[in-house]
Amino acid sequence: MARSVQSLPKAHLHLHFTGSMRPATLVSLADKHGLRLPEALTRSWPPTLSATDERGWFRFQRLYDTARACVRDEADMRRIVREAALDDAAEGSRWLEIQVDPTSYAPFVGGITPALEIVLDEARSASAEIGIGVAVVVAANRIRHPLDARGLARLAALHAGEGAGRVVGFGLSNDERRGSTAEFAFAFDIARRAGLACVPHGGELLGAEAVSETLAALDPDRVGHGIRSAEDPRVLAEVVDRGVTLEVCPGSNVALGVYASDEDVPLRHLMEAGAQIALGADDPLLFGSRLNAQYETARSVHGLTDAELANLAQGSVRGSRAPQPVKSQMLAAIDRWLAD
Repeated sequence: MARSVQSLPKAHLHLHFTGSMRPATLVSLADKHGLRLPEALTRSWPPTLSATDERGWFRFQRLYDTARACVRDEADMRRIVREAALDDAAEGSRWLEIQVDPTSYAPFVGGITPALEIVLDEARSASAEIGIGVAVVVAANRIRHPLDARGLARLAALHAGEGAGRVVGFGLSNDERRGSTAEFAFAFDIARRAGLACVPHGGELLGAEAVSETLAALDPDRVGHGIRSAEDPRVLAEVVDRGVTLEVCPGSNVALGVYASDEDVPLRHLMEAGAQIALGADDPLLFGSRLNAQYETARSVHGLTDAELANLAQGSVRGSRAPQPVKSQMLAAIDRWLAD
């Protein structure tokens, strides 16, 4: 019998703060603050999405912004962090790097510094009480001015450190078809000098050329998604040669219409080329699938063996910023899972 993916130790490197919310939590927060949710986030959940054109992306972003608007105080923010930790721990994840743009919540808690510190404080508490390490990636928004990204990078640098409850990475998110990637290089230089992992998004809505541009401009340690590097052998070879981890999120790729079906996601192609991959859930609130569903799809749709699933879990651990003793413990636990 196939081993349980739930018991497979793993790290989760691509999970957005708002998008991590449980649907029931979203409804609860909306009720708390007297806000009305569209049916796409309640009765017809998960919503039907597409991001292959501007109209489709606008609908996705509107739903995301609606959910984010329901997060209006410190208690809300702490609840989201804790529930994300609980949900990940229940799926066998032992290390979570949750991505947040504190700008979005700053108006409700007194600024971007308190917003980030709330998330970090709850990450420390959850880590101690739940048994999963929770660290934070601060993410800039590529549709804002690059100077905003520099400010966030400096804030991230002030809270940089190793272990749970610390900022371990700096990212760049939102519609990659907008803005100039190279204009954010200075912000990533700030983050890199502080010892943070550089983890920008790239290569989901745009093709392999976007991955190539991201590699050249930002020198990333990981690329959020990066799935379409599979479209150009030279780009994929560069990803492999540079040891860049790809945070592959099959569920969101299909939900957003990047690929027509689970079968079309080139997961095995990337693996056979030697790419280090960390499967991620991205935004379970909108896409309807969490981390273990990505592993189950890898097994049932792409035909991955238990040894290959273990390889994916190992890639997530190696690509993480977990402290080395934690990495060693997780890798040993993966070996035991495979040996049982």
